[in-house]
This record gives sequence, C-alpha cells and structure tokens, in this order.
Amino acid sequence: MKKTKVYIICPVTSGTPICVYRYVISLLRQGIDVFFPPVDAPQHDQTGVEIVESEKNAIEWADEVHVFWDKTSKGSHFDLGMAYALGKKIKLIDHFSFDDEGKSYYKVIMEWQKQGGHYDS
Repeated sequence: MKKTKVYIICPVTSGTPICVYRYVISLLRQGIDVFFPPVDAPQHDQTGVEIVESEKNAIEWADEVHVFWDKTSKGSHFDLGMAYALGKKIKLIDHFSFDDEGKSYYKVIMEWQKQGGHYDS
C-alpha cells in the first residue's frame, strides 16, 4: 500500500505554532510521510533560493498539501501559489489569521477545498 505524502504550509519565519508540530507528529504516527518546512527545508539559506527550490520539489513530491493559513506569512503565499500551479489536493487544517474581506487567498483555499481539494476552472 502506497504511503500518503503530505506537504505542510505554515508560518516559519515569524515562528511556527506548537499546534502545527503536534499535527505533524500525529501524521507521522499514522505512517504518513511529511515534508515540514521548519524542519525539512534548508533554513540556513541566506537568499531563500535553496528554500524555494527545496519546497518546490517537496510540493511536487506530495500527494496533498495541508495548510495552516496565516495571511502575514509571505512564504505561505508563495507555497500556496506553487501548490495551485501544480494542481495539488489541498486541505485547510487551521488558520491563525485570514484575509476574508473581498477577494482573498483564504476564500480561494476554502473554494478549492469545497471542490475536493482541487480547483477546476
């Protein structure tokens, strides 16, 4: 049986909430493979190029992208765009701040999830 592979979108630079770590641990205990940027991406990278390349490869690898949304996290915006472009299944797990006024990424995530995790235009 094929193991599910999950990429986690969450805030990193401003600090990753403990609930995200707990969620990742629960996935690992279920035998799910996880790419968790605070731990698995090369955070020592001074320009961000290595981080972005590492995360792009991981999103391509993943079967699903699980999101802890924070509208202030620039990296989360970038990762969400990559997941969207790659047509990945997305699942909103939680949000810390969200942009629900007018057009917003939060609304895109919610619509994407309603459609089975994939946005079909």
